[in-house]
Amino acid sequence: MRKSRVFFVRASEAEPAEALSDKARAAYLALDLQRKLEIEDFVALKIHFGEKGNKGHIRPAWLRGVVREIAKVTGRAFLTDSNTLYVGQRSNSVDHIRLAWSHGFRPDIVDLPVIIADGLVGGDKTEAEGRHGRVKAAKIAGAVLASDALLCLSHMTGHVQTGIGAAIKNLGMGCASRAGKLDQHSVVHPRVNPKRCRNCGLCFDFCPAGAVVQAEGHVLIDGKKCIGCGECMVACKYGAIRVAWDDDTRRVQEKVAEYALLVKEHFGNKIGFLNFLLKVTKDCDCMSKDQRPLVGDIGILASDDIVAVDQASADLVLAQGGGRDVFRAGYDVDWSIQLRHGEAIGLGKRAYELVELKAS
Repeated sequence: MRKSRVFFVRASEAEPAEALSDKARAAYLALDLQRKLEIEDFVALKIHFGEKGNKGHIRPAWLRGVVREIAKVTGRAFLTDSNTLYVGQRSNSVDHIRLAWSHGFRPDIVDLPVIIADGLVGGDKTEAEGRHGRVKAAKIAGAVLASDALLCLSHMTGHVQTGIGAAIKNLGMGCASRAGKLDQHSVVHPRVNPKRCRNCGLCFDFCPAGAVVQAEGHVLIDGKKCIGCGECMVACKYGAIRVAWDDDTRRVQEKVAEYALLVKEHFGNKIGFLNFLLKVTKDCDCMSKDQRPLVGDIGILASDDIVAVDQASADLVLAQGGGRDVFRAGYDVDWSIQLRHGEAIGLGKRAYELVELKAS
């Protein structure tokens, strides 16, 4: 079986922004996506703008080189993400765009508009029929499927539900409307260990569904209200909230991969993936706080194969960690499920050839 090519340029967050911009540009140009763009194409740059207070997200200045290249072909590129399930500054388009601006995603810095792909409050969606068992009808953000090409820009992190958050999660979960996110999360059922619960009340503030209820000396989670977003698990400082991951994480990861496939198929060969392995943290960029990196900075990876670029990213992080699975040390989740299922359904290949680049 022929291996997919994954391009790699070494990089560090400590470098000047212009140097990182040049390296991201070199990775992008290696994809050959540029040659496939047309003058009237709407090009979606799918990104996570970072929750308020987050310090790990991709910096807008790093994208200037990529944006300049795309602008040579079409002036219809835009930055995009979809609204979140949980209540916060990313749950509606107005607050979401203002948050993006506050993190530097403004025309004067990156020369692109920000469009939230599923509309004002997440209702702008298109349904696509699933074919691989877990997803019956995917609810995908309308502006994503109205676009002609997509560049998926992902900051690799750990993740409480999927073990890792990279291109597959960014495309599958990140391009879903709020209803699509609920569909993917709905299999997760957190439970409270009363012996660990300190009854501090922090989980009340983080639950978007009002599913956390007070019991005698501890809290409980109302399964009828719970939407499975996992925010309570991340918020709890005492490890009192857990999920039966063996079952639930498999279904979540497989749904994410199936959503990613439907998005990828929409674009045909007009899609590419850049993974930023800089400040790789335990939790994703939805966390409104700064975090220490799990390993030292590695670089930027690019491929037209979403499975290969995530597999290569994970392998490089583990190698940087001395062979220890730093992701499972954070959350004991088998993150390879999304890669295996992705390969099985035709999303991409896990076998890859790593091609190192030099930024010009």
